Amino acid sequence: MDKREFLKCACLGAGGCVLGLGGIDKLLAWEGGSAFAGQSDDSPGKWSTEAQFVVATSGGFQCRKCPHGCFLGPGDMGRCRNRINLRGKVYSLAYGNPCAVHIDPVEKKPLFHFLPSSHAFSIAAAGCNLRCLNCQNWEISQKSPRETENADMMPARVVDEAVGNGCASIAYTYSEPVTFYEYVFDTATIAREHHTRNIFKSSGYINEAPLRKLCRVIDAANIDLKGFEEKTYQDLNGVRLAPVLETLKVLKQEGVWLEITNLVIPTWTDKPDVIGKMTDWLYANGFADTPLHFSRFMPLYKLDQLPSTPVATLEMARDTALHSGMKYVYIGNVPGHDAENTYCPKCRTLLVERKGYSIMKNRIVAGTCSSCGTRIPGVWS
Repeated sequence: MDKREFLKCACLGAGGCVLGLGGIDKLLAWEGGSAFAGQSDDSPGKWSTEAQFVVATSGGFQCRKCPHGCFLGPGDMGRCRNRINLRGKVYSLAYGNPCAVHIDPVEKKPLFHFLPSSHAFSIAAAGCNLRCLNCQNWEISQKSPRETENADMMPARVVDEAVGNGCASIAYTYSEPVTFYEYVFDTATIAREHHTRNIFKSSGYINEAPLRKLCRVIDAANIDLKGFEEKTYQDLNGVRLAPVLETLKVLKQEGVWLEITNLVIPTWTDKPDVIGKMTDWLYANGFADTPLHFSRFMPLYKLDQLPSTPVATLEMARDTALHSGMKYVYIGNVPGHDAENTYCPKCRTLLVERKGYSIMKNRIVAGTCSSCGTRIPGVWS
């Protein structure tokens, strides 16, 4: 088939219906099924590659890619369901095995100050190092690549398809790209050679050394800051808050374009005082110009008994952030709300008008407000 035929809709295995909740632009078909079909349990799989950031210990290996620091004895799989100790080595099962391949508007990530109106070639592999009770893509994030229907798509092919289909970027998204780190890094390296940008959509639970290495090839990131109370973070997501805050600092230091998303979940992350502490921290740590997205929760997975976030709660969160000094604060998952738009923080001119993931008007000229000339931070071309 040629590349245009490649864009016809097709089944995405376990993740298709869930991923469709985000307003997908195009679903991509692929050849093949599972690279693990017919493989024995002690085989790493067809494409699996040796994992990075692993050190030998007396009892096996320790993975130092993320703060979990999993110890892997023979046959053990890491918390991410992706790294496995087989035949005296630790392998990443995700390499070349994406379980979701889409073309999306970049605004879906969400990235509002990065190449507006462009498209991102989006890939995901199964696995995640978090255990979020509200996960919207749990059918792929809480599985191993051995359990999903996967494409046969090595890094060079990902880049070829992205370029051939007119995508300005490749997004590593939907599940947790920290989990398929080696696949991300090699794909992003090739993409850079073809003048294609790379987007890291992540929960940010990663150690400093692998993150700084990744920053060499990543152009933009959206990090989910899932709350601002340590106990809530652990109970809701199964990880600690502090490493995520360090990730935000490192991305800023390394010059990666950064946007932040906070999902406001009723009874969990909707306390006004905690939201205020979070936005005060962001301002105090130099993130005033970083776009902040307050996203509406929809009942899903293990929190399907909760109501959707009231719009008034999202508006409260936005007002709190603006009061803290944050300049670009958005409300997500409420199509048609004025807080989808970008306004000049100085003269309040409406600069970018959005309806969902569509750009209706863009009055930013050479990275500045067309009315008063104020610089609007972002990557606009």
